[in-house]
Amino acid sequence: MKPTEMRQLSVEELGGRVTAWQEELFRMRCSQAIGQTTNSSAIRAMRRQIACAKTIINEIQAHAASQG
Repeated sequence: MKPTEMRQLSVEELGGRVTAWQEELFRMRCSQAIGQTTNSSAIRAMRRQIACAKTIINEIQAHAASQG
């Protein structure tokens, strides 16, 4: 998901997606640990996607706090 698409979601929706992505990241790490997956770049991409979403959530909350 691109950052422009993430910015169109509400904080609650984005938070729910972050939780789902974190669960998926856990499954990816487990499968890598037991040797079932060879795509280690997907783990890095998922971590970056989670970080981007959390950054956008913080930006929205900071903007809302400064507005009132």
